[in-house]
Amino acid sequence: MDTDVLIVGAGPTGMTLANELLLAGVSTVLADRLGQRSDLSRAGGVQSRTLEALDQRGLLEPLLATGDHPVTTGHFAGIPLPLQTERHCLPWRSVPQVVIEEFFERHLAAHGLHARRGHELVGLAQDEDGVTAAFADGTALRSRYLVAADGAHSTVRSLLRAEFPGEPGTLTIVAADVRLGGSDPSTAHTWSEDGHWAALFPLGTDPRGRQLRRLVLGGPGRSLPREIPVTEDEIRDGLRTVFGTRVELLELRYARRITNASRQVEQYRHGRVFLAGDAAHVHLPLGAQGMNTGMQDAFNLGWKLGAAVHGWAPGYLLDTYHAERHPAGAAVLRNVRAQSLLMDWAGTRDPEVLAAREIFTAMAQLPAAQGYLGDLMSGMAVRYPMPGTTSHPLVGRPAPDLDLGPDRVHELLRSGRGVLLDPADRFAEAAGPWADRVDRAGKGAGVEPMLIRPDGYVCWAGADDPAAALRHWFGEPR
Repeated sequence: MDTDVLIVGAGPTGMTLANELLLAGVSTVLADRLGQRSDLSRAGGVQSRTLEALDQRGLLEPLLATGDHPVTTGHFAGIPLPLQTERHCLPWRSVPQVVIEEFFERHLAAHGLHARRGHELVGLAQDEDGVTAAFADGTALRSRYLVAADGAHSTVRSLLRAEFPGEPGTLTIVAADVRLGGSDPSTAHTWSEDGHWAALFPLGTDPRGRQLRRLVLGGPGRSLPREIPVTEDEIRDGLRTVFGTRVELLELRYARRITNASRQVEQYRHGRVFLAGDAAHVHLPLGAQGMNTGMQDAFNLGWKLGAAVHGWAPGYLLDTYHAERHPAGAAVLRNVRAQSLLMDWAGTRDPEVLAAREIFTAMAQLPAAQGYLGDLMSGMAVRYPMPGTTSHPLVGRPAPDLDLGPDRVHELLRSGRGVLLDPADRFAEAAGPWADRVDRAGKGAGVEPMLIRPDGYVCWAGADDPAAALRHWFGEPR
């Protein structure tokens, strides 16, 4: 074998996975067809759950130290969702995708893992022992496992001939990174009476400290073929149509057309090949859910691949990647479709759509509805099935970042191992056989006993013997 895992695609999903494998002590090759990292911002926000996962790896503070990344709030169909700190201890941050990619590239390089750029995959074959990948330059690489993180037009997915069902794109909208002048619009989403609309989100500042915005434009007559370049005149016309003379374009840094296509692969696992990120699911980029969902795919898969490489993974563990992440991806596609309907992307001003939006906007002012939608958009609503466990409210959800007195739970997870919180020191004997892959902590902390997987999800909690859960998720003792 040339390496344990080959990751195809060096975007946020691929680099997040590379870091997880690095932490697991697994040899990894990260290959990308592009000759250099993209300098386009693309996604612009990091959700609460992703921020928690980064904190669990000790990466959050260094990432936020890279620049001005203001706290922002989520939205559902353009309806702002108030910040609820009691539910989301780490509020959304405006961190462009380009910043995340640069940060991960430097972090991985500091640990000796450099992306192999200009490596275009052209073929793959797998057998019982591994996967052979062929590249356009005539080289080949043999790995135990291969992960496709190569985007919406995934070469790996095509080579697998994997089914990618869903809805094709029926319209396009414009997304642009801009500097604006004039009066600052008071709302994130603004509609004109004739159906034209604009959405604005913060992107931090440029190197000179000037504020940048993500601008999205749509409405009647604005759906053009993707290959037609977006011009400054088109951006100015869109701003003028919605805001009049109150807002002006000072600089257009980047623009593209995006579609409302909505697709998801039927299977995230194909033997020794796994699909993650946009290679597995595509949809309108609402709330940065594409990038965040892809990074969560990586956090879920990384420790499981590490367990398989090191030989202690139960036979079914790799299958739980599809079982857990496919429903999570499907839920994102559903909420994006609902938002697209309520936002009236095409600008039809259909009275039925407007009536539904009016009622939904009123409902979204209720605290319970805000909590539900906030969890949905932030990734906090995901609850993984945990077979063989009781219906404890913590099981299947992200572990709370409890202060255990000198350490927080997130800090304990930075080893990339499982964590058993044992405040009454009752389970030393039961957990002993798994000491090579699970740390026991929290003695005397006055918290509830719980077993936490390396990806930060609680897989057992309560007072009964944790041995069955330890065996289920961490395999047989050596």
